[in-house]
Amino acid sequence: MPTQPSRLFDCIKIQKLHPRKDLLASKVNGQYVPLSTENVHRQIEELCAGLLAKGISVNDGSTEGRDKVAILSNSRPEWIIADLAVQQTGAILVPLYPNIAQAELAGIFNEAGVKGCFVNTKELYVFVKSIQSQIPTLEWVYTFDKHHDIPHWEQLKGVLTPDLKQQINAIDNSITTDDIATIIYTSGTTGKPKGVMLSHRNIVSNVLDVKDILEAIGLEEKRALSFLPLNHIYEKMVTYVYLFNGFSIYYAESMETIAANLKEVKPYIFVTVPRLLEKVYEKIMATGQQLKGIKRFLFFWALGLGSKFEPGKQMGWWYNLQLSIANKIIFNKWREALGGNVKAIVVGGAACQPRLARIFTAAKVTIMEGYGLTETSPVIAVNEYSENSRRVGTVGPVIPSVQVKIADDGEILCKGPSVMEGYYKQAEATADTFIDGWFATGDIGEFQEGRFLKITDRKKELFKTSGGKYVAPQPIENKFKESRFVEQIMIIGAAQKFVSALIVPAFPALKEWMKENGVNYTNNEDAIKDPEVLTLFQEIIEKYNPNFNHVEQVKKFVLLAAEWSIESGELTPKMSMKRKVILQKYQSEIDLLYNEIN
Repeated sequence: MPTQPSRLFDCIKIQKLHPRKDLLASKVNGQYVPLSTENVHRQIEELCAGLLAKGISVNDGSTEGRDKVAILSNSRPEWIIADLAVQQTGAILVPLYPNIAQAELAGIFNEAGVKGCFVNTKELYVFVKSIQSQIPTLEWVYTFDKHHDIPHWEQLKGVLTPDLKQQINAIDNSITTDDIATIIYTSGTTGKPKGVMLSHRNIVSNVLDVKDILEAIGLEEKRALSFLPLNHIYEKMVTYVYLFNGFSIYYAESMETIAANLKEVKPYIFVTVPRLLEKVYEKIMATGQQLKGIKRFLFFWALGLGSKFEPGKQMGWWYNLQLSIANKIIFNKWREALGGNVKAIVVGGAACQPRLARIFTAAKVTIMEGYGLTETSPVIAVNEYSENSRRVGTVGPVIPSVQVKIADDGEILCKGPSVMEGYYKQAEATADTFIDGWFATGDIGEFQEGRFLKITDRKKELFKTSGGKYVAPQPIENKFKESRFVEQIMIIGAAQKFVSALIVPAFPALKEWMKENGVNYTNNEDAIKDPEVLTLFQEIIEKYNPNFNHVEQVKKFVLLAAEWSIESGELTPKMSMKRKVILQKYQSEIDLLYNEIN
């Protein structure tokens, strides 16, 4: 085996040198059941043998020639076992979100020529089978959950005969670092989903680049909790970081059980998206609001200290003494809620509120915000554990193998071994996203202190008012979300005279405020119309507006009664806003904002 791994599936060879009793673990009948390195390796080999016997093949070795196998499943041990087994057949994995729409699924399966598919539930099995007639290449579907009346993935596993073992070894020796390991389809918020072709070299280079950053944290134990979708490159790449570096990976049961699973697993690190970090913070704040007397005073005193924290800056002995006391009597409970061991949380996928990064880091849970795209495997830059290599409000220094430059219009351009091989069967789209050999990210940014990359907005999200002035909505939204009463917000105003905001209140905090102020709460719909509630939000607008120039200031707003979600269609699976969908859904409310005489 090479001293430096070059293919993703080399991770299991490295794991065998330092085997673990709990390499992977998931809940079975209410208890975490660990799978040892030996068990995982055996299952990979058996599944690989079964896939080869089923006819899955490298064929002519070209990207289009190699068979494609899809996965539609939540994150679980079977997912990564299937991924590694597919790789070792020389086939290409096509992972998709389990909640994908039927038409989109059929379109992707047909474009990729998917031959087989793994799903996690009976419902998804029925869902895929219902459109199998529309997908000529699709031959089989197996489930990870066991049901007596549908094919289970255990049935696909084969016996590793000497001939199959020889065949697997021959395929292993033939797979190069430049071969495509996976095709990951973008979420399609900006049009037709595009299949991002990522080679072993792309992802492995990213894994190696973040290895030293991970080791610098100095974790007492290598145990992580995984809960983000594995079909997204963010969690997938981090999983391989874990596997190449001897971690145990425990999988959360669902997004709803993360809090309980953190306490059970007691991880030392995990990765998340800002929205989930915001949810954790909101629960902590809700608890704080219930406190009375001295306990309430101390809670908000500690919160105030945390909000002033600035990594890398000398805060003075008096501040440090107070923060030390706050950590012993207040923030220790925050750490206990996260399992008690978490040293770092890596945040990516969207912009993290600087205030949250300050408060959690002050509470000895270091927030390491990073940045990247599916097309870059994904990490371009990340804040490191060392205070000297971490700045709140930025996404940190660029990782070693990646080069970044800022175009004349402010767009972030990058190049390096982690940049994709291209979009599958979309040569024109591939060509359009490169400028003189540099990948165009679509994000606007700048460098601070000469080395900390700061994202200022999405190029496509910038809009121009009717007065011809450009507005970047993301910084405005992030500032307003500092209010405990603002759950979600979208800044609007393209081709209009002024900027407005669609706001979803943080209803738990709002209910508490209404109770304290003698305002009767009946339901969300009535609350957002109450004159005193509207006055509260007007005061919030007036509080934060001075942070922005006149053109960027919010002149009008509308409160909305329902939270935006993946299920209701306003958020992508990685919990980013689908701005076009939100604009269409609330067009009548927007019309009222702009059609009134001003």
